[in-house]
Amino acid sequence: MGRDTEAIERDIENARNQLASTLDELSVRASPKNVMAQTKQTVMEKVNQPNVKYAFAAVGVVLGALVLRKLLR
Repeated sequence: MGRDTEAIERDIENARNQLASTLDELSVRASPKNVMAQTKQTVMEKVNQPNVKYAFAAVGVVLGALVLRKLLR
């Protein structure tokens, strides 16, 4: 025996509401502003790791020494 039309209509309405909610969430996630904020946060987390900080410091020291060497010659 088949389902009654009211049950089918409720299922369709529930599916429609779920789809609308999913689309709203995707539009928020895909917003350029939110994507940039997430990217910035990820980059800052990586840069603040100790091994990355030390690598940047080492590169800075080497570049500084090269610039000084060039200026003093």
